[in-house]
Amino acid sequence: MLKELGPGLRLTVALTILTGLLYPLVMTGLSQAIFPHQANGSLVRVDGKVVGSSLIGQSFAKPQYFHPRPSDAGNGYDATQSGGSNLGPTSAKLINGISTSIAEFRKENPTFKGPVPSDIVTASASGLDPDISPAAAEDQAARVATARGVSVDQVRRLVTQYTKGPSWGFLGGSRVDVLMLNLALDRSFPVSKGQSANASAGQPSATER
Repeated sequence: MLKELGPGLRLTVALTILTGLLYPLVMTGLSQAIFPHQANGSLVRVDGKVVGSSLIGQSFAKPQYFHPRPSDAGNGYDATQSGGSNLGPTSAKLINGISTSIAEFRKENPTFKGPVPSDIVTASASGLDPDISPAAAEDQAARVATARGVSVDQVRRLVTQYTKGPSWGFLGGSRVDVLMLNLALDRSFPVSKGQSANASAGQPSATER
């Protein structure tokens, strides 16, 4: 019996070492050598401190920042609970949630009168999408400009600067990474304490941003 089991056991040990140890070690080494930024999570640092990842969205609630898509991942943008709501198009909960998001968007952006872009009031399938459409950014530009005490054209130019085209030139649509855009806002048009207090009045933030 041991004679029959021997080849199978040896093959199991060999494959475990090959696919469970050697292959992951080689791939990790190559990734660290060739794509260290991506291999380590595409982390974004400011003054040496990690403030997020360019691959994962996060909440921005204050009026001086562009706001991201909603998220159904855990309590929001939780990479350990990535996923959508799985609600169907006829779901009353989904319809009510979108209606509430539209009303909130119009309240936050009172000068905007056009149709609300769908991506800014619906969550992505992963709940982690870091991007919004250029239209969703454009529709928030007036609010951000007012909160920062700059012209709308200045904010729009920054949006244009941080707008990326489709991946590989044809996959998906144009997009704007919310975190990168907001960091650029802080660098280009920093908000004074007085501006921050006035801009945030009546709009409590769920986060420090």
